[in-house]
Amino acid sequence: MIRNNILRNPRQTIFNLLTPDELDEIHYASLEVLERTGLHIRHPEALELLDGAGAHIEDELRVRVPSDLVKKALQSAPERVVLANRNGQRTICLEKRKSYFGLGSDLEFTIDLETREHRMTVLDDVARCAKVADALPHIDFIMSQGLASDVHHKMTEISQFDAMICNSTKPMILTSFTEMEVLEATYEMACAVRGGGKELRKNPYIMIYGQFISPFEHHKEGLERLLFCAEKRIPIIYVPTIMAGASGPVTLAGSLVVANAECLAGLVIHQLKSPGAPFVYGGCVQSFDMRSMSIPYGSPEWRLGDAVLSQLSQRYGLPVFGTAGCTDSKTVDGQAAMEASSSLLFTALCGTNIIHDVGYLESGLCGSLDFLVMCNEMIGSTRRILNGIRIDRESLAVDLIDKVGPGKHFTEEKHTYEHFKKEMWYPGLIDRNDFSTWKADGEKRFEQRCIEEAKKILKEHEVEPLTEETNQELKNILSKMERTVEAVN
Repeated sequence: MIRNNILRNPRQTIFNLLTPDELDEIHYASLEVLERTGLHIRHPEALELLDGAGAHIEDELRVRVPSDLVKKALQSAPERVVLANRNGQRTICLEKRKSYFGLGSDLEFTIDLETREHRMTVLDDVARCAKVADALPHIDFIMSQGLASDVHHKMTEISQFDAMICNSTKPMILTSFTEMEVLEATYEMACAVRGGGKELRKNPYIMIYGQFISPFEHHKEGLERLLFCAEKRIPIIYVPTIMAGASGPVTLAGSLVVANAECLAGLVIHQLKSPGAPFVYGGCVQSFDMRSMSIPYGSPEWRLGDAVLSQLSQRYGLPVFGTAGCTDSKTVDGQAAMEASSSLLFTALCGTNIIHDVGYLESGLCGSLDFLVMCNEMIGSTRRILNGIRIDRESLAVDLIDKVGPGKHFTEEKHTYEHFKKEMWYPGLIDRNDFSTWKADGEKRFEQRCIEEAKKILKEHEVEPLTEETNQELKNILSKMERTVEAVN
């Protein structure tokens, strides 16, 4: 008998890599490392917070974190983090196993869409990428895909944010690696877009991507950002980056212990500063290729690391961030398509909430608008798989099957007309025509169709404009920052 008209939850994540007992082993090993080995904390306020909470401090910066502080931090951190778009509409809800896809950041190179030249990234590339991403239906959030080489390094982050604001209304994740005054100016800009700090806190438009130095070197700059975001209640991802065999043990299990311990330590400091402030768990745990001395973005080990971190996040009740849609290929070819598509599907099936670096080439060094368009198509297919198969009386169609009977077809049935658009995924760029039709259409390869689509978006897509008042506020903040930079130089 079918109860409540549903047999099962079609959105149940399919893949779990480790058993609950194995997750416990990683968790308790992480607590042991925090208590026995500890970490360096190079920020006076963070040290003061830890000291006041009962952490053990030696040699002025070596901190050992008792497990009860981890437990309290996990209890106070929110299990759900929401991001709004530029207009205040809450479009990203990081909860349970919902997955959202978006760009990565800070790529040094780009493949020019028109000339196909491999060249340094400039600010206009950031703007163009934001515009294309704004138009793509399966790209949920924006990051500054490029690192603008034509802007003073102290103006890079804030100039890139301005370029993204003007070319997309989607939620944004921002990197912050320069001086704190740059982050403060960025925060001012976000407040200007959302109508003030109170409104930004109610409907966060930005999330900060913060890093430190693995293993266990939580430097002053990274902690400054962590504490600033906690105080302002801006969502932050505090990211350990572990290369198995270099900055972590060569065994994935050992490197996951390091990453988990580092992330939990960041959470403790964050929640001591502001209990209940939004925090996103996760990290980058990948192999270190001993032959090429490189970090392979398309490696299966990176996917396995994401899978375990996703499971741990579900154990902790925290939103999680991961990586997919990227490749080690230097161009948009079969390798790029294989590594991007497999990583997107696998990471989403593991229930990762924020999936970034979509469209990365060359092991995180190069970007390509046509590859981003290609990945958008892959995400559409991935989302269809995530939606699963609906099982209820209507979808089982027993009465219809009996009505049509043997030797007949279902094409003209009302049931087919009512459901075919919802049941089937229809790609935008993947070719399903026969050979003669494909030949008559110009024999275009998938890569060429993606290039043409990116060019079409740049030509035709219109981004909702900012108000004149907001535009002026942003210009004032940028001008003030420029004067500060000029004064220093």
